[in-house]
Amino acid sequence: MRNHAARALGCAVVLFVLVAFDLACAARTPAPVPEAPSAAFLDTLERRTFEWFWDLSDARTGLTPDRWPTRSFVSVGATGFALTTYPIGAERGWIPRSRAAERTLATLRFLWEARQDTAAAGATGYRGFFYHFLDPATGARFENVELSTMDTALLLAGTLFCQSYFDRADGAEASIRAVAESLYARADWAWARARPPMIAHGWVPRQGHLPYDWRGYDESMILHVLALGSPTHAVGPETWTAWCSGYRWGAFQGEEHLGFAPLFGHQYSHVWIDFRGIRDAFMRERGLDYFENSRRAALAQRAYAIANPSGFRGYGERLWGLSACDGPLDGTVTAGGRAREFHTYQARGASFTGVTDDGTIAPTAAASSIAFAPEVVVPTLIAMRDDWGEPLFGRYGFVDALNPTLDVPAALRHGRVVPGRGWFDTDYLGIDQGPILAMIENHRSGLVWRTMRRNPHIVRGLRRAGFSGGWLDSTAAGR
Repeated sequence: MRNHAARALGCAVVLFVLVAFDLACAARTPAPVPEAPSAAFLDTLERRTFEWFWDLSDARTGLTPDRWPTRSFVSVGATGFALTTYPIGAERGWIPRSRAAERTLATLRFLWEARQDTAAAGATGYRGFFYHFLDPATGARFENVELSTMDTALLLAGTLFCQSYFDRADGAEASIRAVAESLYARADWAWARARPPMIAHGWVPRQGHLPYDWRGYDESMILHVLALGSPTHAVGPETWTAWCSGYRWGAFQGEEHLGFAPLFGHQYSHVWIDFRGIRDAFMRERGLDYFENSRRAALAQRAYAIANPSGFRGYGERLWGLSACDGPLDGTVTAGGRAREFHTYQARGASFTGVTDDGTIAPTAAASSIAFAPEVVVPTLIAMRDDWGEPLFGRYGFVDALNPTLDVPAALRHGRVVPGRGWFDTDYLGIDQGPILAMIENHRSGLVWRTMRRNPHIVRGLRRAGFSGGWLDSTAAGR
């Protein structure tokens, strides 16, 4: 997520902040990893994570499983991340560009042609939105899940990335651009405002919109940019204002920032949008941007792990990062001489807004922060692989989670306990794999950021939200 032109003043401010931080924190920053071993490790991690999406997404429909190897439904959000990985694979030479285009077009066509109506069963979506989970064989709604505005946003973000990346004149790439435009234009964001001006979390047949709205800083920043940028069903700037009205500003572990405890909320939107040097009204008042905000959130979590107030095994500069991920079980187990409560899938996090922590670390939390703080993230990732080895780092990179504190036999819901070492997940989750790959690539080449900076819908959405400065002021797209 690098190599973007920015105005001289913006660059100077960012440089000053980073230098000041590095000087202040030098005492707690590990020695840098030599460039060659670091590059080799990132090559391996990125390639293995890419292969998860390439191997496991259905070649006919393009739909991506929620997890593997456990048999699962399709995840619409994971499919959006899969679409994001195919151009990366082509750029890295892992697959031919023509094959990346072929897989992308198959995915987009399936989504465009899939049934959209109000039926409780058999449909894939409604009003241009998609159900959170789909049946892997048919692509229809899985059981009774909701129509998800957020997961649709992840899907459409990947769709627009492909629209801008596949810019050649040949038939397949021209078709990608056309179908992507149709998919994005169909999403009726105005309809999704069940309680204007805010956007609802979702909708279900018969009952209607869910009684929850997006309000306050979280992963839905990308959702709001997409809703504002729509060429057909756009919401107004008042929706952005209403969302921002729920912001909470505070300090945690010495870092002042917008609060949201799980790190995925500080990462998802940054997969597709380069927030360096661009600011909305809220960030202009505080003299920083959302990129720096995410950096501070990651550094605060690292400092929390080093402090380790609950005494979890392994926590420190070599193992940190809380986010939504799998966990071992729901219940209390005596481990390390004390009774501890553990959980299965949960949005773990640590911030001034609250701490949810049972000793379970999600590698995606640190890995997907690589663009924000590479000087501490890269050594941590290498240390995690070296310290924990095969149970943690396997065929498709890092498994979803580990918990070194739970190192005794227990009635598990997920994963396995390796005696004396701890609990390790045995699954990889698509919505955690996707940010790892995309954020590594943005750190290394800036591919996704650079490509999306020329997408007129993203540019228009940012401007309608009140963003200005940096690269946004130097592009003509979306005016």
